[in-house]
Amino acid sequence: MKTKRQYLYNALLLTAVTLLMRTVSVGFNVYVSNRVGAEAMGLLSLVSGVYGFATTFATSGIHLATVRTVAERLERSGGAENKRCLFACLSYAAFFGTLATILLFLFARPIGELLLREVRTVRALQMLAFTLLPIALTSVLNGYFTAVRRAWKNAMAQVVEQAVKISFTGYLLVVVAPKTVEGSMLAILMGGAVSESLSLLLNIVLYLADKRHFRHADSCKKAEYDGKRIPVAAIAMPVAISAYMRSGLLAIEHILIPRGLTAYGAGNSAALAAYGSLHSMALPVVLYPAAILSSFASLLIPEMTEQQSIGNKIEIRYIAGRVYQMTLLFSIGVSGVMLFLSSELGGVLYDNAEVSHFIRALAPLVPIMYLDTATDAMLKGLGQQVYSMNVNIIDALVSVICVAIFVPRMGINGYLLTIYISEILNAALSVTRLLHISGFRPRLLYLVVRPLLSVVGATSLSRLFFTFFPVGTTGTGWGLTLHITITALLYFALLYLTGGFGKSDARWLIGSFLPNMSNKKKKNSSGDHRKRIFSKNILHQKKTCDAVSRLTEKST
Repeated sequence: MKTKRQYLYNALLLTAVTLLMRTVSVGFNVYVSNRVGAEAMGLLSLVSGVYGFATTFATSGIHLATVRTVAERLERSGGAENKRCLFACLSYAAFFGTLATILLFLFARPIGELLLREVRTVRALQMLAFTLLPIALTSVLNGYFTAVRRAWKNAMAQVVEQAVKISFTGYLLVVVAPKTVEGSMLAILMGGAVSESLSLLLNIVLYLADKRHFRHADSCKKAEYDGKRIPVAAIAMPVAISAYMRSGLLAIEHILIPRGLTAYGAGNSAALAAYGSLHSMALPVVLYPAAILSSFASLLIPEMTEQQSIGNKIEIRYIAGRVYQMTLLFSIGVSGVMLFLSSELGGVLYDNAEVSHFIRALAPLVPIMYLDTATDAMLKGLGQQVYSMNVNIIDALVSVICVAIFVPRMGINGYLLTIYISEILNAALSVTRLLHISGFRPRLLYLVVRPLLSVVGATSLSRLFFTFFPVGTTGTGWGLTLHITITALLYFALLYLTGGFGKSDARWLIGSFLPNMSNKKKKNSSGDHRKRIFSKNILHQKKTCDAVSRLTEKST
């Protein structure tokens, strides 16, 4: 119970902070996009493909290796191995982070001029090279805090990093006021670079303060494990190799998209603008609600690892069932709201009809994307990280092929079709694997059909309500917020009425969020039960005594 409660509190804290940070990030992204324009955002997306590969090489699977290594040894050694595990992970990260920094800085010009065909990206790549080592080391410390169930430290680091990034980037955009597209992009990237460095320093301070929790670790256990090697590379490298392949394919995909749009007939600026509208403006809005699920998903890794280590298959099936239920309930509702209010979202946030079109086109894919995120986290916790990465490689390879085929012929709609094909393929392979390993058997009527009917009813009733009672216009932020709130309330009401979210689910939520109240009720009910048993025993003893007395009288 203590572990589950600790998991819940960590998840709630991390979710609240992540949601706050995602809200601030999306709001700041809206501000930046409106200030620098779609072309600058497209150029930023082009750079992000190469930078993503460099970051993957710098981290080389170290986050997952840190979580699994520390979590597994924490259970058996009580924290005696933490320092050795962390030192091994930091050494691994320092090597790959330094190597990635040198390579990206040296090859920034040929990459920008020959691969990206954009001279404006050279200085951006050179600047980003110096963020790779801090990112690699920070990834280790984040993994450590996740493994030891200290989520609030990750949350604090996220808050500080985001605050520094927004403040410094805003200062550069407003005060320095770059006049060119390249200058605007460099200002955005410089704010991120400064925030990454400060985040590393804060994480180091938080770790030094955290060491006191394990200062009384058993010295005998520490001596027992001192001679054993920490297999960091054995865990990280299979993930890293797969990640290299996937990230490299994604970088190729990012390079091919603007070229394909140009081949379709768009000019270079128009191609970058369309790509920026979809990738840097519409997608962040579609993925914004996933912040509520992403924190729970990341904390599922040590939870699943712990249950697997003790062979508790029943608990694994239970966790998988609950995660799937809550993910689908949430994501289907989000999908309905985005499909229903896509025009209003694009208009209020960006005043851009093209962004509204992209939000509407991506909305039906939301449940699949969110479910794949949760499934991927559970598979990693169950030691299936190699399988997950192989699926991701297949996904990326299919994406590259589809981009090369569809984008030159269909334009930006070809890229939308590519996203659909890759996401459905990835989710199908991952979900099938998890169902096979966990033994969980989903009920589609319960998990999909009822939430789908509920969200259709909620959006229809909401539209009807605002038709007869125009209390606010959805063209404003306040009106849009009110519309989303009423739709969400109607959705949960219909879920309850249709049985998609019943009393047992409500009791589970209450027991999870208010464990003390749940325990109190259990104690009260068990106390009443004991009283009834005690009364029955007294009555039975009295009847026995009376029967003995009658037999004694007859014998005398």
